[in-house]
Amino acid sequence: MNARSQLRKEIRQRRNSLSASEQHNAAIALATSLSSHSKIQPAKRIAIYLTNDGELGTSIFIDWCWQQQKELYLPVIHPFNPGHLLFLRYQQDTELVTNAFGILEPRLDVTKVCPLAELDIICTPLVAFDDTGARLGMGGGFYDRSLAHWQQTKLYPLGLAHDCQRVANIPVETWDIPLPEIITPSKSYCFV
Repeated sequence: MNARSQLRKEIRQRRNSLSASEQHNAAIALATSLSSHSKIQPAKRIAIYLTNDGELGTSIFIDWCWQQQKELYLPVIHPFNPGHLLFLRYQQDTELVTNAFGILEPRLDVTKVCPLAELDIICTPLVAFDDTGARLGMGGGFYDRSLAHWQQTKLYPLGLAHDCQRVANIPVETWDIPLPEIITPSKSYCFV
């Protein structure tokens, strides 16, 4: 097993060992941080993920966004462009289906797609991160492809992670896209 796979396995076990109470408290802290964030406040269109596999909980923040009349978008595996994501509008009545990875996503409807360049914020899940902004994902490269040209748009990526997902060093590959900021329940790490 290579270093990235080993690190991915270790950190996934670490975040999955968090108790329900720890997860809930982390989700509250995240929602508090995000709701007062200087980039979130003016944002109209926010891409977010639904929590899976021990990831930092987003449901409290999602509810806050709906209360603030912000448009939310969820990632959907692109049906014709393997390895890529589409972002579809997510509302309280959106029908969700399980994708090939066992993750809930909106049922595909081309009228609900928001082009990446029209999003203000994209909240990305991650498995691990380090003090340079390097992000280790699940290994599919979906977010790296989506974020490849984020600096040429108004889009601002925010990584979301538990404190226990911070590591000393991520073994970086050429295709990895570092993040300008990662938010944990206790701290915001800025890299720009």
